[in-house]
Amino acid sequence: MELLSARGRSVWERMKASFWYEALKKKLPILVWLPRYSVKWLQMDLIAGMTVGLTVVPQALAYAEVAGLPVQYGLYSSFIGCFIYCFLGTSKDVTLGPTAIMSLLCASYIGHDPVQAILLTFLCGFIQLVMAIMHLGFLLDFISYPVIKGFTSSAALTIGFGQVKNILGLHDIPQQFFLQFYYTFRDIYETRVGDLILGLTSIALLVVLKVMKDSLAPTDEDTAVVVKVCRMVVWFFATARNAFVVVAAALVAYACELSGTKVFTLTGKTTQGLPPFKPPQFYEDTGNESLPFSEMVKDLGGGLAVIPLMGLLESLAIAKAFASQNEYRIDSNQELLAIGVTNLLGSFFSAYPVTGSFGRTAVNSQTGVCTPAGGIVTGVIVLLSLAFLMPLFYYIPKAALAAVIICAVAPMFDYKVVKTLWKVKKLDLLPFLLTFFMCFWEIQYGIVAGIILSGFMLLYKVARPKLEVSDHGVLVIVLDSGLNFPSAEYLSDTLYRQALLVSRPRSVILDCRHVSSIDYTVVNEIQDLLQQFRLNKVSLIFSGLRIVILEVLLAADLKGLEHTESVEEALQSLSGNKRTTCKVQQHQRTVISCYGLGDWILGYLCDLVMAVPCGDLRLQVSA
Repeated sequence: MELLSARGRSVWERMKASFWYEALKKKLPILVWLPRYSVKWLQMDLIAGMTVGLTVVPQALAYAEVAGLPVQYGLYSSFIGCFIYCFLGTSKDVTLGPTAIMSLLCASYIGHDPVQAILLTFLCGFIQLVMAIMHLGFLLDFISYPVIKGFTSSAALTIGFGQVKNILGLHDIPQQFFLQFYYTFRDIYETRVGDLILGLTSIALLVVLKVMKDSLAPTDEDTAVVVKVCRMVVWFFATARNAFVVVAAALVAYACELSGTKVFTLTGKTTQGLPPFKPPQFYEDTGNESLPFSEMVKDLGGGLAVIPLMGLLESLAIAKAFASQNEYRIDSNQELLAIGVTNLLGSFFSAYPVTGSFGRTAVNSQTGVCTPAGGIVTGVIVLLSLAFLMPLFYYIPKAALAAVIICAVAPMFDYKVVKTLWKVKKLDLLPFLLTFFMCFWEIQYGIVAGIILSGFMLLYKVARPKLEVSDHGVLVIVLDSGLNFPSAEYLSDTLYRQALLVSRPRSVILDCRHVSSIDYTVVNEIQDLLQQFRLNKVSLIFSGLRIVILEVLLAADLKGLEHTESVEEALQSLSGNKRTTCKVQQHQRTVISCYGLGDWILGYLCDLVMAVPCGDLRLQVSA
């Protein structure tokens, strides 16, 4: 007996251990793929990590310029996400780091102040982490696709045009788009020829390399070795084109500096070494006064709502897109957790807010990455750049970085979406255009305006459900959605106008097959309608009611409530065949309550409920 008891305890302990291990794997996805890690995966992850590393370094420097920060902050923001996502991420392709959109958003709130940027990162990470813990990712569902496309298209133009000043070598140009547009053309006569030539040449070279990469056809097994080697060389330079162009431009600038000719506007002195590990400052000493935490948060304002949401939205959209393309699934809530932890810890390394990067994720996927471990290689390359290469960044021309940014954001401007929206649903052009044009003024206003307009359009559909009216001797009205309080008055007015306010009042059959929800306001309106139909000596019959809706109506004890299984039965009833009428009263039903049953019993009883014919027996299941 004791032996059996010991065996039972052993089995139970193994079950508990297995349970906790399975729960831990959900929170640490690295435990899923690490036990199966192979040498082949290591080779592919090394290649992908190095390729993305050569892409992220020049982009990080450029995006820091967009955010209005010293260029080293772009690198500070680029490595922590690589390591954290390896442990917490559920997508093999996604890379976290600074992006054009997040950099532009940050520039709107931090005012070129690194202290504000780091505090914003900490608060964004905290907000995103809370959202992940409370499973609030559904809030992102309220940002519609037209709003997203309007924002990204406007951001592409804003970011791209914002780099024109660096291509032209102009200085002291404001950040605001309309002022930027005005001052750029006002000061265009001050264009530096060297910057202009270098910028245009860099753009042309980036475009040519991208076209070369896109035009590469897959190789066959019979292809000659020399051809394969040449293809690999072309593919490597085309994939790492950002790094190639920036390095080439820096070498040209360095040669010019050695000759004593200052032709280009250079990045200038940058801080060398790894960022110090320290918590963000919750106050700021401006020299004349100390700015408390409350004032710093007040200055960030709407950025505490816009930036966390847009960061989550951008990262989740990228993860879902590549998961679908490469045939695997992601855990959306785990992705929220990964980006929240990344921003929270990133603030201790002087990072500004990061999210998933579409361009670098695409490079990661196309290079054949097998696991998130490829991010470790990318992170190491960034750290090595910070430790040893920062003095060389002095010679990087700003025109070359501007070319990298312009070519990176150009694909974000999706002009084809206008044609698609016009064909599919013209009304969706309204939130797209409102968001698009408002974002040129202030990005946060554009996003909020688009969301509000989309919300009003959604609420209008709820308040004005589609009603299909047909005449079969009596009126048959088909409802195509749920009945909730915004639609109560509209439904009541329609029935009054169509059936009661005519020369001869008419009976009505409400086809409720598609109605899946109802609330008390509608029930109260139905009670008034039933009374008015009785006073006019005509009938109001409900057909096709679902069990959950019928239970709500029965609980309200509506006097004179009638319903049938189908419209045909209701028509027969009104034509005089009383045998098919089903008049249901609260006291006529038998209630069977089931407590503590297993899921399979509940499932069986629910199926039984749906099969019960319209009669006196009603089955109510309580879990």
